[in-house]
Amino acid sequence: MRNRTTQLLQGLGFGILFGFLLQKGGVTNYNVIIAQLLLEDFTVLKIMLTAVVVGGLGLHVFQALGWITLNPKPGSWGRNAVGGLIFGVGFGLLGYCPGTIAGAIGNGYLDAAIGGLVGILIGAALLAAYYPGLKRGIFLQGNFGPQTLAQLLKVSPWAVLIPLSTLILLLLYILERAGL
Repeated sequence: MRNRTTQLLQGLGFGILFGFLLQKGGVTNYNVIIAQLLLEDFTVLKIMLTAVVVGGLGLHVFQALGWITLNPKPGSWGRNAVGGLIFGVGFGLLGYCPGTIAGAIGNGYLDAAIGGLVGILIGAALLAAYYPGLKRGIFLQGNFGPQTLAQLLKVSPWAVLIPLSTLILLLLYILERAGL
């Protein structure tokens, strides 16, 4: 039980830190998010891509050191389609994603608290209600199991992570040079 409590407290701590960094980066601001969707301001993209590089490298370094064990969950094209549709509708209607909703609520934005939090709760309730049928139906379509891209390609995770991180860093450099 103590280990589970420690994990939950660590998750809460990392979540608060992540929300703080999102807020400091400006991506909990509705106007910044809308400007990203209109391809006028690439702050959101730059922060998310930076998080992908730092998170990917950090996770694999921690795994190599034996500090963590990665356990990918099974996936499918059906799950991705349903999740993408739900995410896209919510994002399109409100202008926030789940992470930025939490940060915006922390900033005191009522639109995020009322629309976002209520939307998340309704969405979670609907998923819980319909999950048994979905996991036998559309969620199984295009099932690819619990494998990573590296496992699919039958290469070391570093053979995927290093080139991907390099490409992301190159894209970030290009965006900065272009003033985006």
